[in-house]
Amino acid sequence: MEPSSQSPDSPDKELSGDEEALMKELERAGLPRREFLKLVSCTGGSLLGIQLLATKNALAQASTAPAAGAAAGGLSVELQVNGVSHALNLDPRTVLLDALRETLGLTGTKKGCDHGQCGACTVIVDGKRVLSCLTLAAQAEGKVIRTVEGLAGDELHPMQEAFIKHDSFQCGYCTPGQLCSAVALLEEAKRGEASFVTKDLTAGTTSLSDDEIRERMSGNICRCAAYPQIVAAIREVQN
Repeated sequence: MEPSSQSPDSPDKELSGDEEALMKELERAGLPRREFLKLVSCTGGSLLGIQLLATKNALAQASTAPAAGAAAGGLSVELQVNGVSHALNLDPRTVLLDALRETLGLTGTKKGCDHGQCGACTVIVDGKRVLSCLTLAAQAEGKVIRTVEGLAGDELHPMQEAFIKHDSFQCGYCTPGQLCSAVALLEEAKRGEASFVTKDLTAGTTSLSDDEIRERMSGNICRCAAYPQIVAAIREVQN
């Protein structure tokens, strides 16, 4: 009988059921089949030895993969934030909230529900309120972005002063989003934009009733229930 010509690391080498299962798992982690078969030969078929050596090799190979992938798939984005231009290289899936907080270090904007339901992540883009957790960073390229840090530079914005005066917060987590919404809604009113409770669409809405303010701020949740004080602060600033 002729001797088998199959080498120890042949891709056709027969494996046990356990070895097949382990090999598939390690292939998903980045270890090639041929490398796995070499390890089988080196360890004399000991499943524990194979697992230890193969896992070590797979992790070593995988450790360099993310950096290469990130560089290859990066997207060049230029963001204008609070009057400063930032050239960034981001994963195309990066939302504006994460770009502001994690990349630019502007942590005033908060991550609340991360589903566009609470308003904590509200920023102002081209004069309009935007939920930054639902907005891709790439969508904001070429637009003017204002966060709570940029409402008035080193000074306090009148809305910030009014929030302090009326004690319009308790824990303060939602406050950056509340402030950005409050500042933007007054600009919306100046432009004559109506809300769901606007009674006369032809009259303009430069002077807002408490009902108007509550309706326009309804997308910003305050779990501390400082709503009456928030309305009072906005009413004072608009007057």
